Amino acid sequence: MPQDRPIPLDEYPVHQAPLSMKHVVTGDRNAYDRCIFHLVDHTGHALLVAGLGVYPNTGVIDAYATLRLGDTLHAVRASDALGDDRMNMSVGPLRITVDEPLRRFTLSCAPDPADPDSLAYEISWTAEFPAVWEPHHVQYRGDRLLLEGRRFVQAGGCTGEIRVGGERLRLDPAHWTGTRDRSWGVRPIPGEDGGRAAEEHRPEGFHWLWIPARFDDRFVMVVVQEDADGHRTLNEALLVRREGPDVQLGWPHTDIAYRSGTRHPERAVVHLTDPSRKPLELGVEVLTSSPLAVGAGYPPADDWQHGTWQGRGWTDRRSYDLADPAAHPMAAYGVTDHAARFTLDGRTGHGIFEHGTFGRHDPSGFTGYDSTAP
Repeated sequence: MPQDRPIPLDEYPVHQAPLSMKHVVTGDRNAYDRCIFHLVDHTGHALLVAGLGVYPNTGVIDAYATLRLGDTLHAVRASDALGDDRMNMSVGPLRITVDEPLRRFTLSCAPDPADPDSLAYEISWTAEFPAVWEPHHVQYRGDRLLLEGRRFVQAGGCTGEIRVGGERLRLDPAHWTGTRDRSWGVRPIPGEDGGRAAEEHRPEGFHWLWIPARFDDRFVMVVVQEDADGHRTLNEALLVRREGPDVQLGWPHTDIAYRSGTRHPERAVVHLTDPSRKPLELGVEVLTSSPLAVGAGYPPADDWQHGTWQGRGWTDRRSYDLADPAAHPMAAYGVTDHAARFTLDGRTGHGIFEHGTFGRHDPSGFTGYDSTAP
């Protein structure tokens, strides 16, 4: 058996337990540590989603990037054995470099050597607002702790270039918005039998909203999770400025206009309240959409999911046709990231309207998994 040795990160005073930084405190196989970046074209022509995660107790590192252009989703995914250099955030052709913590990042994707028209990019992501914590996220299934995560979120701008299929997209902060989320903790990955808890505590419904919206002088963050009966298990609404304290915006309520016969949101109004009890309306217009269960590895993806062992040096590239939703029926049971135009108090901004609703949700009028908007 190989001898366990210190890793480079052990040289820094960052330990939270008397363990090497190679190990996490929990032995739960679902331990994870990952990030996601969104790059939103203000015209709705393009949406890039990129992320990377490590799973210390399964020994996996993986990453993905998806670019929606028109009705085509271009995807790159890579997975490998997790090594000892935890500050090296790269796998296969995908890399995320922390140039200045909480401030500047470089996102890169190398092209496929055999296909010069394959997806590739080199992007500089720069924060324009402070990073803010989301609520501590805890979820149980019966008596089993299913999920416990800590996250922060941030908004900024981006520069650089995306290339695919002979097309070049040039990014600049006047026409593109960047958002990002950083999270770690315990979150289910495939391969585990849920046992009695999964059998006897099947959720009747789940409703989720995660909304980072960037304006020129402010950043608004809303997150909501509800059960089938509308009981809220996660709630936050914050207004963040470049300087000064964050402002809580009450208990958000959302009116969503769905496309008939679906649960695909087209428009929404998020009702907020400032500290003086003045009502505020965050208007949402969906520009384009990227279902995270297609290409990006989020459940219930049927071709690849985060944290699963694919062998050493695995890389996969493919394109998906999103013109026909029936071609990806499971996408409707996963979360979708919608690039959106937002309005608030006469201002216009951009960001992500992340939305997922499956099964029964009484406030929306959905009665079960097969229920859709009239």
